[in-house]
Amino acid sequence: MNHIESTEMIINDRGAIYHIDCRPEEIAPTVFVVGDPGRVQEVSKHFDKIEYRNQHREFITHTGYLGNKRLTVMSTGIGPDNIDIVLNELDALVNIDFQTRLIKEQITALNIIRIGTSGSLQASIPTDSFVASTHGLGLDNLLHFYKHENSEEDLQLMHAFNNHTQLNERNFAPYIHAGSMKLMKDFVAGFHHGITVTCPGFYGPQGRVLRMGLSEPQLNTRLSSFHFGNHRIANFEMETSAIYGMGKILGHHCLSLNAIVFNRVTKVVSKDIPTAIEKLIIKTLETVQTAGI
Repeated sequence: MNHIESTEMIINDRGAIYHIDCRPEEIAPTVFVVGDPGRVQEVSKHFDKIEYRNQHREFITHTGYLGNKRLTVMSTGIGPDNIDIVLNELDALVNIDFQTRLIKEQITALNIIRIGTSGSLQASIPTDSFVASTHGLGLDNLLHFYKHENSEEDLQLMHAFNNHTQLNERNFAPYIHAGSMKLMKDFVAGFHHGITVTCPGFYGPQGRVLRMGLSEPQLNTRLSSFHFGNHRIANFEMETSAIYGMGKILGHHCLSLNAIVFNRVTKVVSKDIPTAIEKLIIKTLETVQTAGI
């Protein structure tokens, strides 16, 4: 077994992994990840007890109990680059021995559930509704830095997507990974389902124009019109594909849940975004409790 050098995995003076500033005992088996640091307390306010409160940069972590179920909620900040940090460091907390710096013989699989916001790419998925992502389709490049394999279905989906959009013939190399069916089966009622596209930015990558023109002005139309069998693109945001791809490589169970706060087809904006997010938080917590996740 290879010893992991201190330059590869940075542990601070209190024995916590560097960016998220958590020790192994400070993380629960089920972890909610949220982009907005302010959303951490909006989740943990529903806990009956909070054991740990950690903060470093944009990474805020609360671990506690809802009933007898131990849960963690952590902010990631925005984008696939931050997910690279969070997924690697969460995995290290449960699967690397901090004393020996060796990978443990027994690998632990976390439940990692994103509670986020996103924009709908279908007129039939309105604002204030919820999407559970069957797949994360990445327009970023994060997963290209890691060895990863796709299922035959994923390869067929990617081939169909590339044929439909022709993005792979330009300056893109899209990738796709499925979410956890183990978790998905409990998030059916009250959720739309579909592929979530992950973009590496909020403006141009999602088709917004302020003062810079777009190299792919028809991208959103091509995304909305994509179909493959029962699959369609439901929404886009900035983290899901990285969570799904890294989660699969590391052996964790990952699911992305999103409140729709914009509909980019009908041009409608939610009239009450905080309430939409609060309803998704409550529904997620109730489901986790009743399903025994």
